[in-house]
Amino acid sequence: MDNDKPLQPETEDEIEIEPVRQSSDKMLYCEAEPPPTVEKVKPAQENSETDLEIEDDDKFFTTGQKELYLEACKLMGVVPVSYFIRNMEESYVNLNHHGLGPRGTKAIAIALVSNPAITKLELEDNCIMEEGVLSLVEMLQENYYLQEMNISNNHLGLEGARIISDFFERNSSSIWSLELSGNDFKEDSAALLCQALSTNYRIKKLDLSHNQFSDVGGEHLGQMLAINVGLTSLDLSWNNFHTRGAVALCNGLRLDLSMNGFGNEVALALGEVLRLNSCLVYLDIGGNDIGNEGASKISKGLESNESLRVLKLFLNPINMDGAILLILAIKRNPKSRMEELDISNVLVSEQFMKTLDGVYAIHPQLDVVFKAVQGLSPKKTIFLLTNPMKLIQSYADQHKITIVDFFKSLNPTGTMKMSVDEFQKVMIEQNKVPLNQYQVREVIKKLDEKTGMVNFSFLNTMKP
Repeated sequence: MDNDKPLQPETEDEIEIEPVRQSSDKMLYCEAEPPPTVEKVKPAQENSETDLEIEDDDKFFTTGQKELYLEACKLMGVVPVSYFIRNMEESYVNLNHHGLGPRGTKAIAIALVSNPAITKLELEDNCIMEEGVLSLVEMLQENYYLQEMNISNNHLGLEGARIISDFFERNSSSIWSLELSGNDFKEDSAALLCQALSTNYRIKKLDLSHNQFSDVGGEHLGQMLAINVGLTSLDLSWNNFHTRGAVALCNGLRLDLSMNGFGNEVALALGEVLRLNSCLVYLDIGGNDIGNEGASKISKGLESNESLRVLKLFLNPINMDGAILLILAIKRNPKSRMEELDISNVLVSEQFMKTLDGVYAIHPQLDVVFKAVQGLSPKKTIFLLTNPMKLIQSYADQHKITIVDFFKSLNPTGTMKMSVDEFQKVMIEQNKVPLNQYQVREVIKKLDEKTGMVNFSFLNTMKP
């Protein structure tokens, strides 16, 4: 028999075990004898091509999976992880910080080849290195149940990036979410990953934060984002991008570029990107040392941008003057689609709030998140923050009607839907339950379908 090929069962009742050679990673399965307490039966005419047979019985499945993992641990010379044994039938398994190492990871991979239960696997900080990640990607070629995997902080380096890139190019698994944060990836790794991702359409969410990419890596990533047809979320926070990299990256769809130390110089470039870009919908540039000068540059882009919906600027040294520039830029853009502006470290004034009321009148879909209002009395603060749905529910209870009936009574057509603009107007004008602008906006956020319409039927499944 060829020593490079796995031993096959010679009879229906007997399966031989061939030890996995420690010097090779070509085999990623482990053939184990069925547990002696469970007798395995199959029709005589059935021929199996699988490496490990288990019957379609829950009890046998559980026992067979455990035995397979225990046999794999024995062959790898590692101690079994009791948590994994207890949770092999759960959809989510968290093995972060378990000290698996490459061989322990391979034992896990062997057990997962035929596991249909686990769909999300966490393996962060296990020092799996390139040998372990090779085992995982080989497993993923056989397992089409696993969908989300976290292998952050595992010292993968350039060779690990090469293995993952080969995996991306094959497009041969069901994985759509992959976390690769903190794996010592540098510019060469970016080139490899981007080459593979340029043709990969399965990966939808990718975390590459806390690596060592700089502008060259940013250019590779920007080129990839321009042609990638599947990726919708990319986390690149805590890298080392500057002007060139930031501009190249902003051709993407959804970007997290927080904690990169851009400064106001890059904000100028980002403002130009926002002015010209028509596909960026989410941009997180929090913690990048962007001040009022940078906010002014970004505002220029917001005046004409028609695609951006979320802009996060928290943890930047922007004060109320910069915040006013941002909201006025949105107000001046009738085609703005902005839904959230996060300036949550900025302390604003009542005058700012009056200005914001004018912005809300034009863009009712917008939500501006700030720290607090300066000098606001406790009584007024309570008035602004009182839960509007509870006030409306209290009114409905007093008049022995449902909360849905209350809203329908405000709609001239008496239907369950109306436009956001019309709803905002009637809510401000009605005097049954007096609400301020901010409370009305809270109600809109609960009922908004994200299509410019509010839907009262949402209330049937909603708690006030």
